[in-house]
Amino acid sequence: MSSRAVTSLFLLAALLFFFALGNHQLQGSTEARVAGIAMEMHLDDDWVTPRLFGEPFLEKPPLSLWLDAGAMRVFGVSPWAVRLASAVAGLLSVMILYGMLRRFGRPKAIAWTAGILLATMASYWSNVRGVGEDALLALGVTTALLAFFQAQRASTPGNSLLFIVGIAIATLSKGVLGLAMPGVVIFAYLLADNLMDKRFKLTEWLRPGLLTALGLIPLLIWLAVLYQHGGAQAVREVLLTNSVGRFSGSFVEAGHYEPFYYYIAKLPEAFLPWNILVYLGLWHFRKQLKANRYLLFFSLWIVAQFVMLTLASSKRTVYLMSMTPAAAVIAAEYAGVLFDRLKDRNSGFVGWIARHRQALAAGILTVVIASYLGAAQWALPKADKELSFLPLTEHIQSLQASGHQVALFQANERVGGASVFYTQSVLKGLDTDAQLKDFLSASPSNIAVMSGDSEPAAPLKVLKTMMVGRQAYYFVGY
Repeated sequence: MSSRAVTSLFLLAALLFFFALGNHQLQGSTEARVAGIAMEMHLDDDWVTPRLFGEPFLEKPPLSLWLDAGAMRVFGVSPWAVRLASAVAGLLSVMILYGMLRRFGRPKAIAWTAGILLATMASYWSNVRGVGEDALLALGVTTALLAFFQAQRASTPGNSLLFIVGIAIATLSKGVLGLAMPGVVIFAYLLADNLMDKRFKLTEWLRPGLLTALGLIPLLIWLAVLYQHGGAQAVREVLLTNSVGRFSGSFVEAGHYEPFYYYIAKLPEAFLPWNILVYLGLWHFRKQLKANRYLLFFSLWIVAQFVMLTLASSKRTVYLMSMTPAAAVIAAEYAGVLFDRLKDRNSGFVGWIARHRQALAAGILTVVIASYLGAAQWALPKADKELSFLPLTEHIQSLQASGHQVALFQANERVGGASVFYTQSVLKGLDTDAQLKDFLSASPSNIAVMSGDSEPAAPLKVLKTMMVGRQAYYFVGY
């Protein structure tokens, strides 16, 4: 039974994450930006300083970029290659969650259900299938926290190593946030545990601290090499500007600033389609937390991270991704409670549901999985017609092939990243009106690409207009 459970969970998660993974082009700002940075790393062979459109881009450490650039070298340049690392990270998270729940002594049915609920959470599924570092962050956070809780039960060298690996993955993926996401849960759990037992054990606090220091070594090595290349300013940009600055709101250029209630408003969709199981489970188990450290840990995992993210100035729904493994566990445990309750019902409509509960659960799960596969096969490729930068970059390449020099004027991260990825080159960038005028005046064959809400005014001549989503891009000359 155990081997069948592991195999079936692995195959279903792999199907969800890898089916038609390269069936559509880069979509959205994150995919275009990250794929472009990875392409520049691949082209320049500079594995220390990430660059976007020729300029250093130090918002996050480079683990996802290393993996994306490496995948392009091994498998060739394609959207599938740059999505591969995220999909693998998602699959590993599902299997680690199953394996650790079994080590916690949970039944195979509960562990399997938690794994499949995680794999079929809409936000998790979509982010795992996209280019970016969030799936790797979730993998690192999940690995570190599960290893920490297992170490509370039985500290072994294997648990310590797993914790160190988790911290290394999380911090090399997202920097300070990769440290804060597991750290706030560990702090909340140890504090609650000590208060409930009315005791204080220094070793319980020191052990994760010392292991965290070891997990930070890979990040510190990269920062040391980055310092040699870019000086103190580069390191400061990674650690302060793009981490502390985003949290406090001092890094205005980053955007993503939302009111404090932003995540509260997002709760109805945070863990779809299993939201009800998560929230009813948290309410149902609330009185058992003092006696049940297992339920306490996963409840605090959700609550502590939610509070920390709510306090941060910069907010995005993707930041909730690291909470989804804990949400899947709470949902699975509550589903188990419901199944047990139904065993005692044998009359009426509820009795019919009770008798067919396994078939109904399998049917619901089949519909959910089929919906995701349908979206991957048909819905996402259909969206390419409006969201893909490929037609725009193909037109740029056709102009270059006919002898035109093409430059991007005040390129945003989306078009800058997409142009590097699809053309496999860094186009000339123009930042000011004077640079635009000089470039177009230098030769009648020179063409600039610019975005705007309305057509550029004379003396610029619009040669072609292309739409990507709701944004218009104008090919202009003199």
